[in-house]
Amino acid sequence: MSYRHLLFDLDGTLTDSKEGILASVRYACEKLDLPLPGEKELLTFIGPPLVDSFTRHCGTDAATAEEAVRVYREFYRPEGQYMNVPAPGICDVLAALKRAGRHMALASSKPEVMCREICERFGFAPYLDEIVGSKPPADMHKAAVIRDAIERLGWEEIPKEEILMIGDRKYDVLGAAEVGLNCLGVEFFDYAAPGELEEAGAVAVVGTPQEMEAWILAH
Repeated sequence: MSYRHLLFDLDGTLTDSKEGILASVRYACEKLDLPLPGEKELLTFIGPPLVDSFTRHCGTDAATAEEAVRVYREFYRPEGQYMNVPAPGICDVLAALKRAGRHMALASSKPEVMCREICERFGFAPYLDEIVGSKPPADMHKAAVIRDAIERLGWEEIPKEEILMIGDRKYDVLGAAEVGLNCLGVEFFDYAAPGELEEAGAVAVVGTPQEMEAWILAH
């Protein structure tokens, strides 16, 4: 049984989003006089819900973390999100997968309105049957986003063995497992710690979009 239904993460998977995210975190920390995490900790903001990251790495309470996310988006929405660059050759890979009969959608914890803007700007939208992100007021955890995507796509009756999540952090792998799906780990930009994806239970880990395409078509 092959993986014919694919759910893609956005940040760190379809795009290299580091510069925009880190610039936005620095902006929020400076404006709210929060301690600025070190470079290693800043990279961990890529992937999980922002409220969790501000709480963990800036020592904020829940209310301050939510305010930090609001201020973060003051910079991210008009400027930061467009500092992203697509993964090398990713549109060609999406086109090849679509020609091969794969059904594809986005499942990201980023706010859905931003997901749509980014996917349209970088040319991903024509290959995606649905673009699913977090709903207001806060970033959703990955399992909730995946469940929402499956429901909106009408994939509830599809065997879970045919649905594959693709992402770059343990949150993608663990969120998929919570829903009963396998996850293919990608290391296009090395945002995950060494061994993170394997330890979380990724079915495999690939290093380039082209390797991702080959692995999916072989499975």
